[in-house]
This record gives sequence, C-alpha cells and structure tokens, in this order.
Amino acid sequence: MSVADETMMFKKVDDEPMTAEQVLTRVYESMKEKGYNPINQIVGYLISGDPTYITSYNNARTDIRRLERDDLIEELVKEYVKAKQL
Repeated sequence: MSVADETMMFKKVDDEPMTAEQVLTRVYESMKEKGYNPINQIVGYLISGDPTYITSYNNARTDIRRLERDDLIEELVKEYVKAKQL
C-alpha cells in the first residue's frame, strides 16, 4: 500500500477549543494593541456579524469567529448579571 492510497488526517494547530472569555480577552488585547477602541469594535461585530470590525492582527478575526455571536453575547450577559449581584 503506497502513501497515495492512505487517508491522511489534517488538523489545524489553532483548532484548540477556546472559551468565550479567552476569545474576548485575546480579541480585546489585539484590538487595543492596534490602537482601536476594542469595545466599539467588538460591539459592532456582535451587532452586525461583519468580521471586518475585528482586526486580523494576532488572528483576532479568526479567534472571534470560533464561537457563534449569540454564545458570546450570552456569556457577556451572564458575566454582567453575575457582577451586578455582588
């Protein structure tokens, strides 16, 4: 059996699961490093779904698209409510 007959598996290195917190933190820091207002840009993305609100610097655009927007919003609301209850 030659190599051409075998099924090859390919796994991207950056396919490691990330939590919403990790995604938002990495994206926030990348936006800040590039001189953008991270809050405005992330809100723009969450409202519109347009990934061009997020810089591609440090793979931030790829990172934010790992999770569905509604999952990110849900996590933000949970954390906000949790913080308000303290």
